Amino acid sequence: MEILEAIEKRRSIRKFIDKEISKEDVLDILNCGRFAPSAKNRQPWIFVVASSEVKEKISKLMINYGNSEDYALKCIKFNCNQSVVFTGNVIDKGDVLVLILREKDDNWLLADTLSIGACVENMCLRATELGIGSLFISDIVTVSSEVLDLINFKDMELSCALLLGYPNQDPKMRPRNDLKNIVKWL
Repeated sequence: MEILEAIEKRRSIRKFIDKEISKEDVLDILNCGRFAPSAKNRQPWIFVVASSEVKEKISKLMINYGNSEDYALKCIKFNCNQSVVFTGNVIDKGDVLVLILREKDDNWLLADTLSIGACVENMCLRATELGIGSLFISDIVTVSSEVLDLINFKDMELSCALLLGYPNQDPKMRPRNDLKNIVKWL
């Protein structure tokens, strides 16, 4: 598969078949993340591959939080939806959950966040090439302190997660802005 084809075929997958991804394929995907560009070559990412037990606990943490009164009040204030509960349920269905951590350093927050975004996209594209579905997960930060306690990485920051599994859906591309509306030539 050529890179352009992988870019065009990559989708956020939320339905998976019950099939295990090999450790070799997981490592291959993580290795592609490692090759991403990063600001000042900081390579700020640490990958934690959650066991099925840890993945299940994280799923429940998100569902419980999303159903809590605290979250409901925030949703009223900020006009958000119940995506945390939905995402918690999706996590339970995927095969592999990769937590992406970074060292706490507010001086590098923006640069590290952008670098981790590039890292995650590399992993999504490689997964697509391998016929593996992926879902970039930002909602996990709603329970970041609980997750960091669970995995014993309290001195780190949870940036996001990546869910992997063999897809049981083939969603169409969601609408994209027309190039003429987002490119300005000066």
